[in-house]
Amino acid sequence: MARVTSPLTTALAQLSSAVEILGYSPGLHEILATPRREMHVAVPLRRDSGEIVLHRGYRVQHNISRGPGKGGLRYAAGVDIDEVRALAMWMTWKCAVVDVPYGGAKGGVAIDPREYSSAELERVTRRYTSEIMPIIGPERDIMAPDIGTDEQTMAWVMDTYSVNQGYTIPGVTTGKPLPVGGSLGRATATGRGVVHAAAAALADDGVDLSEVRAAVQGFGKVGSHAAHWLHEAGTRVVAVTDVDGGTRNDDGLDIAALLAHVATGAPVSTFEGGSAVSNDEIFGLDVDLLIPAAVEGVLDADTASSVKARWVVEGANGPTTPEGDRVLADRGIVVVPDILANAGGVVVSYFEWVQANQAYWWTAEEIADRLAQRMHAAYASVSETARDQSLSLRDAALAIGVRRVAEAHQIRGLYP
Repeated sequence: MARVTSPLTTALAQLSSAVEILGYSPGLHEILATPRREMHVAVPLRRDSGEIVLHRGYRVQHNISRGPGKGGLRYAAGVDIDEVRALAMWMTWKCAVVDVPYGGAKGGVAIDPREYSSAELERVTRRYTSEIMPIIGPERDIMAPDIGTDEQTMAWVMDTYSVNQGYTIPGVTTGKPLPVGGSLGRATATGRGVVHAAAAALADDGVDLSEVRAAVQGFGKVGSHAAHWLHEAGTRVVAVTDVDGGTRNDDGLDIAALLAHVATGAPVSTFEGGSAVSNDEIFGLDVDLLIPAAVEGVLDADTASSVKARWVVEGANGPTTPEGDRVLADRGIVVVPDILANAGGVVVSYFEWVQANQAYWWTAEEIADRLAQRMHAAYASVSETARDQSLSLRDAALAIGVRRVAEAHQIRGLYP
């Protein structure tokens, strides 16, 4: 699907809406719209064949008024600076909405990881980390996995940073493997948080997850875990897709079998427990709950017009364009926005960072309980603001996030 509206255009339009609601001055608006710091780096790589190739990398710290920067590292062929700027801005509001003491940041390298060996990706990661080292650290900017990266990537980042500092510093990344300072529950946290947000939104209308049918667009780090937890809650998950297409079964997919199938490296579309469905078709299926959990900009005016779901819960960052948002709102479809719905990952990243700083590790039950409390409290605040001010959930979440960041700016003042 061609991207018509860029992620940065969407992010800036959302900020403008929040600034209008909050009545902020043009000067404050400009401060909130502008990244505090950004770094462009060259990432040369010697391939296994001996060939030298050059990749471009970025790290953007959008805002650090409420704490150190926090945000993922993305490896994808189409990564560019504007996409990273948008993702960093969304992280700023997301951290504020769930009230964790971080600002927003994001990183990316323009590389398709599927075309490179593990050894090559390790060299890319270590070179990228060494290039951006002056602006990262557990008190400056903390990385986490994103599209195209995983817990092993975070271990390489942590090791590269630590070796250069002369001692082990697990707090420079989150989403690491458990043996090197990772947290229980981190890998599933974003998907689990999506399900908490969905449950809360449905409960506002007196509906339980066990009463609905769902479709999940994007069966990666977020969507696969969301589908699992939806299934555990009694939801009938009838369709899922990945980048190559998907599968549907109106009686409900066997999610455990599908997860086992995908774990072998096979695409979702070859699963024998359903029939074929495309990434465009999944938006128009007759379901109650739709979870876009892949990439930005997939719900535009056209695809939003086909949505039959009563609730859209955004597992991806920026999946709905401003035009798509207006279509969904006009049709009375409830949208739980990304900066709330997919915040479970940064919540448990915060827990991992706290544990690393204290060198004291929590149980899986403690983490699950604290995640649930954070997600439901954040949803309740957003929902109450939406009702009191007659706003959409997106505008309410943005108003809360932007206000908290602006307050930090105003309290700290301008230097000099």
